[in-house]
Amino acid sequence: MQFPQFKAATVQTAPVFLNVPKTIEKAIAFIREAHQNGAQLIAFPEVFVAGYPYWNWVMTPVQGSKWYEQLYKNSVAVTDAELQPLFAAAREYQMNIVIGINERGDSFGEIYNTNLIINHLGELIGRHRKLVPTWAEKLTWTSGDGSSLKVYPTNVGPLGTLACGENTNTLARFTLLSQGELLHVANYISLPVAPPDYDMAEAIKIRAAAHSFEGKLFTLVSCSTISAEIKDALRSDVPNIDALLDRKSSAFSGFIGPNGAVIGTPLIDNEGMVYADIDLSKCIQPKQMHDILGHYNRFDIFDLRVNVAPTRKITFVDNHDDFKNNHNA
Repeated sequence: MQFPQFKAATVQTAPVFLNVPKTIEKAIAFIREAHQNGAQLIAFPEVFVAGYPYWNWVMTPVQGSKWYEQLYKNSVAVTDAELQPLFAAAREYQMNIVIGINERGDSFGEIYNTNLIINHLGELIGRHRKLVPTWAEKLTWTSGDGSSLKVYPTNVGPLGTLACGENTNTLARFTLLSQGELLHVANYISLPVAPPDYDMAEAIKIRAAAHSFEGKLFTLVSCSTISAEIKDALRSDVPNIDALLDRKSSAFSGFIGPNGAVIGTPLIDNEGMVYADIDLSKCIQPKQMHDILGHYNRFDIFDLRVNVAPTRKITFVDNHDDFKNNHNA
């Protein structure tokens, strides 16, 4: 059995706000740099392409409506030509990538908070849609379904991902663990408008440590930052935007090991990219004590069932033949 050893990278930065091509260019620059430094896996923030709906937190829903329209126009489908350079970069630099996008749905009122999973061959092997938008996010995103609660085989190991607040969802996390997840990407946005006694950076670290310790795996955390460009864009509607979005200890990016401890020095608020050496054999010994997927559980007592069927919006039924057959009879 192979136990991959490799270098991983995680990014803490802001997108080029509501600009898909420029944000893709920025992502590729990080991918190139990570490759040059020997990394084989890189994590990017939640909805990095191309921005987070901060207006939901600092404006009324009516004020934020025009911004929703801008976000929809700058959302992407996975088949869009704008994403092709990203897939090409994964292939060129032999890089596994997890990156957040605003995914355009079929309806003009449908945007998903989606993480793309791209392998080192440049193939889109998965997309996870956030199950439940958090709090004010419900004004923007449509909920995902259980079909994307998957762990994906890659050349660096079995990889899963959850976005932001759903990393607090114990059952979602266990669903990934039960599929053999050993690498977990948890991506976030900086949220300075949290309640006054809420330390966002510390909360992110706690969630990541809990998942790593419980599952005895490695967690990569990638969080966005809030750029001057984002604040300037919103300033005409929210004159005191600096006071609302300048709060410290709002972003955390780094790595957590199978023992629940931080690996190396994480990024707190500052932009940049950090690295860690990953050795999946380090997941073995901790499981001897607590393997919640095996000897440290009671599956005769606990029974978790997960609906992995994609959401069906409509079912068309043609009863014409039944009517004809019954009438003839």
